[in-house]
Amino acid sequence: MHRPDPHSYYDAAQPKARRLRLKLGVDFQAKRIDGEVVLEFGGAASGPLDLDTKGLEIHTVRVAGHGPVAWELSEADPILGQRLHISLPQGAQEVAITYRTGADAMALQWLDPEQTEGKVAPYLFSQCQQIHARTMVPCQDTPIARIAYQAEVIVPEGLTAVMSAGPAGDEALEDGRHLFRFSMPQPIPSYLMALAVGRLESRDLSPRARVWAEPETVASAAWEFAGVEEMIVKAEGLFGAYPWDRYDMLVLPPSFPYGGMENPRMTFLTPTLLAGDRSLVDVVAHELAHSWTGNLVTNASMEHFWLNEGFTVWAERRILRQLHGDDAAALGWAMGQKALEDSLARFKDEPHLTVLRLHLEGIDPDDAFSSIPYEKGARLVAALEKEVGEDRFLRFIREYMDAFRFTSITTEQFCTFVDEKLPGALAAVNADAYLNQPGLPATAPEFHSAQLDGLTALAESWSQGGRPSAQQIASWKPAELQVYLQKLPRQLSQADCAWLDEHFKLMGRGNHEILVEWLTLAATADYEPAFPRIREVLARVGRMKYLRPLYGALGQHARTRALAREIFAAASPGYHGLSRRVVASVLEAYPA
Repeated sequence: MHRPDPHSYYDAAQPKARRLRLKLGVDFQAKRIDGEVVLEFGGAASGPLDLDTKGLEIHTVRVAGHGPVAWELSEADPILGQRLHISLPQGAQEVAITYRTGADAMALQWLDPEQTEGKVAPYLFSQCQQIHARTMVPCQDTPIARIAYQAEVIVPEGLTAVMSAGPAGDEALEDGRHLFRFSMPQPIPSYLMALAVGRLESRDLSPRARVWAEPETVASAAWEFAGVEEMIVKAEGLFGAYPWDRYDMLVLPPSFPYGGMENPRMTFLTPTLLAGDRSLVDVVAHELAHSWTGNLVTNASMEHFWLNEGFTVWAERRILRQLHGDDAAALGWAMGQKALEDSLARFKDEPHLTVLRLHLEGIDPDDAFSSIPYEKGARLVAALEKEVGEDRFLRFIREYMDAFRFTSITTEQFCTFVDEKLPGALAAVNADAYLNQPGLPATAPEFHSAQLDGLTALAESWSQGGRPSAQQIASWKPAELQVYLQKLPRQLSQADCAWLDEHFKLMGRGNHEILVEWLTLAATADYEPAFPRIREVLARVGRMKYLRPLYGALGQHARTRALAREIFAAASPGYHGLSRRVVASVLEAYPA
């Protein structure tokens, strides 16, 4: 037995699926998907086949020309789920499995009409990262086993389906339902399979980019993301031709647990990006960068997650530098530094989760998720770039992407490639300290600009009475205000909070990065005028990036702890399962 991924039953010695053919019937009443998946092997196969499932009801397993074949489900492992063990007869070209998803499938969130923007029709979206594709489809649920796929999705009348795949036609059915077809010809890891169903409309942004959203949101989304084509062109100038044909985006309801998910051909985005002033569209630069770093070259398992995210954060900031200049990139690094410091503090008692080359046997990758692979990983990439020079490093990045195009690799494979192409660079930047040692190396690159240093100095003078002038306040862009708030002392007085809100009008901000930074400060200070806005944000938004600090800040005082528990009791049914887990862990850490 050769299991290269501790989070999958996939055995590299067994037949490997090359393509999936899916038929999915979406049942909003039962909140289940009735599915059939055909795994194509690309040639004759035989012997044992182990697939990943979690919470699935398996109905039949058949092989063309042989009929039903023997199969069994193992005992459920709390992290891995149940192994589906199939005995393939000699010469099997493919295997077909009919099944039904479970009531609590982590990959799927079913929303009632009142949880949507339009409030007239239900909504479904999937989220398969880290290891949740197995709750939607029986498959080899590991990034190593990449697959192309085709799908037919049947949905109720009046609803539209989209997937991380190209549309391949649709038709109305005689029973009143609607059939949508999709094709993804390039091989992708299973966590990039994605499905959403709802009242959806689209607007074209360029010949190869489109945004989808509910009718109530689509116009504002199209305005907010109007500049995406320029972003794609800048990225192509750095990393080569866009490899996925189209770059479409879907703005989801507020319960989506992430800022974005880089599903190829259909990036999923949180509606908290719709700030009304385009101040948060740079999140799209991150998801777009994943088209090369993560989707084209992928981590072999979640133990190597930094290969996806460290490179993507670095690439995102290179794109921002191309679009907005050095100051904007420096502010991006500063915001990332704050996220990194918060994650290092959260894992201070689990230092093994602060290395880049993780060892996660027996650990749920969702529990290891943090900013560390993103920000510590990006600093290793930036250190290599600084060591060899920007021009040479950009040539290396293209060589790297060409060498591993449409494959999934380990940290060790990456290091071997760097040693071949950039001899001595890993040793020169002390890569081992990033990869295998906890915390952030003392030699990690730092990022400065006159603008950033001025904001930092002003914020650090707060306790000595330093305050920004009315002229400064009027001139700051949203990113500058965000960095200033991040650099302020974490423990402010109620009078401090009143001053900040009066001068910056923080309570009414539409930019959620600024709003949540402010509300976190206010909650820590037990600043009662902010309580209604805190309640409003936590009741509506399910993005984990915002839930963790806000609920954490509410744990500082007895009455805010009571407020947090009251809000969570009311809001948690509308949160995604991943978000519920995060908040529950925060509340469990509160003082008794």
